[in-house]
Amino acid sequence: MDKEITIYDIAKEVGLSPTTVSRALSNHPRVKENTKEKILTAAKKMGYQSNIFASSLRKKRSKSIGVIIPKLNSPFQSSVMAGMEEIATQAGYNLVISQSTESLEKEITNATTMFNSRVDGLLVSKAGTTDDIEHFSPFFKKHIPVLFFDRVPENNNCTGVVINNTQAIYDATSHLIKEGCKRIVHVLGNLKINVYADRLKGYKYALLDHGIVFEEKNVINSDLGEESGDRIVEQILTLNPKPDGLLVSNDACAASCLMALKRKNIRIPEDIAIVGFNNDLISRMVEPNLSTINYPSYHMGEVAMKNLINHLDDEDHEILQKTNTITLRHELIIRGSSKR
Repeated sequence: MDKEITIYDIAKEVGLSPTTVSRALSNHPRVKENTKEKILTAAKKMGYQSNIFASSLRKKRSKSIGVIIPKLNSPFQSSVMAGMEEIATQAGYNLVISQSTESLEKEITNATTMFNSRVDGLLVSKAGTTDDIEHFSPFFKKHIPVLFFDRVPENNNCTGVVINNTQAIYDATSHLIKEGCKRIVHVLGNLKINVYADRLKGYKYALLDHGIVFEEKNVINSDLGEESGDRIVEQILTLNPKPDGLLVSNDACAASCLMALKRKNIRIPEDIAIVGFNNDLISRMVEPNLSTINYPSYHMGEVAMKNLINHLDDEDHEILQKTNTITLRHELIIRGSSKR
């Protein structure tokens, strides 16, 4: 194996002391620019690799922040991470990102890896099968700040960044009712996940407030992938009487349903009015354009990262765990898929 290049090798190459080389590699202001350039050029030529792990042990900081999300291939999560990356970069931090693939076991493994990698803080959107957060206790015991976003655990003292999912779906359901819909089907994901449980509450509250009887058959628990549209449409068209409104918990799935309905010569919104969720790009690309709830995903990433970084220098990181939930604003965007 090739020999590992050290600062002593570089010092010998450039004829300077190891202390000067170390300072130059750390961008110390006491090293003159021409000397620094000479050292950096030699280091690059010799293939020197900085030992970040050893440096983090000395400084007790890794300048890295862990992020655990359910799925990487999600437009919503991608936008959240873009917001996080923007703030982290400005503050001099790097992100270490992993996905749980909706598995508690994978989330536990991810959390252990993050802890052993000595991340300075952790941002988490929990997996669908996560019932408790015991696997994050090593972070709490070490006073490493942990902040949850979007999917947050119930009944705990951790900070969460969310929107009011109950009110968001209440607004969407009320809109469909005002457009004349009386038989509204609600398609949503795993009810163990707080966002979907809260949205179901909003749907029920809106029906109740408008004098419409809730029927269990009008709630469909489904995978919300873009390939699910045909299967969902086949299911709703077996209902009697036929639905005249459709409320879907993400835009990719809502767009898929819209196109599947059109293939069956069902008019949108005249026969079935549709509202999605998230305000993803796909909502503006289908015809008619999809009504949706604007979920400020990029802003959520910014807010979550800012709050975490703000607490990294606190002597008592328990402050973060005691902070109230941060609720961001949502907005109902009415487009052609629901406006009659």
